[in-house]
Amino acid sequence: MQVIVTPDPGAAFQQAASIIAGEIRSNPSPVLGLATGRTMEGIYSLLVQDHLHNGLDFSTTASFNLDEYVGLPASSPQSYRHYMDDHLFAHVNMRADHIHVPDGVAEDLNAECQAYEQAIHDAGGIGLQLLGIGETGHIGFNEPPSPFDSRTRQVTLHPVTRRQNAGMFGGDANKVPEKALTMGVGTILDARHLLLVACGRSKADIIARALLDTVTPDVSASAIRLHPHCTVILDTAAAKVWQERSALVS
Repeated sequence: MQVIVTPDPGAAFQQAASIIAGEIRSNPSPVLGLATGRTMEGIYSLLVQDHLHNGLDFSTTASFNLDEYVGLPASSPQSYRHYMDDHLFAHVNMRADHIHVPDGVAEDLNAECQAYEQAIHDAGGIGLQLLGIGETGHIGFNEPPSPFDSRTRQVTLHPVTRRQNAGMFGGDANKVPEKALTMGVGTILDARHLLLVACGRSKADIIARALLDTVTPDVSASAIRLHPHCTVILDTAAAKVWQERSALVS
């Protein structure tokens, strides 16, 4: 696992965008796993600028998003599909049939999850998986405890996660859906390269737990330490506790 500490969030976004752009430019048919959240907005903005000003070509890229709320159609302003359209898909030349986001209003959610797994397999697997980390230690919506062999499935969101995500719902955690569809930890670990990005002091404690404490389903992000090719990019605020605890051990 490689951990890169940058002086500020902007530098973290630049590092992450450079890795993603490199994956797109070096692979004739790149398959990206994508994430949502405030951190990702800065990364996607840089990728859009790279496309507009430097010709970064998304025409052969396929994407699979980590998760989606159950009960929200793609047209909902709070859906992750809408988020992705707004921050990336509407601004680059990715083919519509190459874009995949779980359907939170599918008639049969279990069948939707199985079909999502099959689509990832049919695409040749995910080459680069972008990740954030939630306050519960989740990657995707893999709330504690999440088995490390779990696959795409329906989950119940932790109250902490619903509070964390309330901003998109007018600040009211009660309006955040109780359930979501998410790639499982096992699905995420199948990607050939994991790229986790975290910024801000609010992420410092959970980053330290994920990177230093016991690898456990109670902190699904700790599973990244089992992966043979994982890059973690942090700003100084997010890295603070990890660095302090690492210094005590060394």
